[in-house]
Amino acid sequence: MASKQPFTDSDIADEAVRATCDDASICKRFATSKGYWTDLYVQYFVRQVGERKAPEINRGYYGRVKGMNLLIDAFLKKTQCDCQVVNLGAGLDTTFWRLKVENIMPKKFFEVDFPMIVARKIHHIKTKPPLSKPLIETHSTDSLLLDGHSLDSDRYCIIGADLRDFPTLEEKLKKFQINPELPTLFLSECVLVYMTAEQSSKLVHWVADTFPTAMFINYEQVNMNDRFGEIMIENLQRRQCNLAGVDLCQSLDSQERFLSAGWKSVNALDMMTVYSMLPQEDVARIERLEFLDEKELLQQLLQHYCICWAVKDKLNLGLSQIGF
Repeated sequence: MASKQPFTDSDIADEAVRATCDDASICKRFATSKGYWTDLYVQYFVRQVGERKAPEINRGYYGRVKGMNLLIDAFLKKTQCDCQVVNLGAGLDTTFWRLKVENIMPKKFFEVDFPMIVARKIHHIKTKPPLSKPLIETHSTDSLLLDGHSLDSDRYCIIGADLRDFPTLEEKLKKFQINPELPTLFLSECVLVYMTAEQSSKLVHWVADTFPTAMFINYEQVNMNDRFGEIMIENLQRRQCNLAGVDLCQSLDSQERFLSAGWKSVNALDMMTVYSMLPQEDVARIERLEFLDEKELLQQLLQHYCICWAVKDKLNLGLSQIGF
């Protein structure tokens, strides 16, 4: 009988990265239960609200979700939804269902994540009618293409793949009919930072080379070379979570890496700036939800995350005008 292979350091590190998917979903579930924003679908992926999260965490997630949504919706508007979206490292994200409810769906919405996470998400979709019904409603035939690590319908596709295994990723996206000629939006939230600089550079290069009209929105850590950043890194390392690409998170200027990878323009803002540019009436509403004692802590937290968006616009759709 063959002996079982021992776990390697990289297996443990990958497992720790996969665990961040649950962290994000649990935090979103709690924040939505408090009324920070509406998400009708996160409850089907995370059943229980769970333990209380600190107000600065809830506000941080509010800024992240609202900031990402603002840019996503602006891209869909510019392309009049004649486009496709690819969510890299999507985890248990619910954006597809939000877009369906708001009637601003792209031609097709792709998600990619570790096969283990994809298998869990597919199980949730298969067993929960509020998740499966929107897929069936947007599908033209009786049967969905479904196996343990992929699901494909006319408008939604979920693919199990390791983003670092580039040939397999490319092959699977082609298999599920990604169309390089369509304007394409790539999303990545705290994903590239877990890849080495070389791996993420390859990915960002490939997107720029393959899609002539595209936008890449990247949410991740920034200003990681100060003491607060060091503490963030230490906390993650304690959980065996290695930020392999942290050297590219030193400042907002680091995001200029998109220009050297073939993108035509790039913008980056820290989340403190984004938070101040969101609709202030809604910001005032959520700030009344919970008392925040340590305002400096929120400020520090928001200054250590950023949203960056890079653009290529062969079709001259005005994508470079998108912003806050």
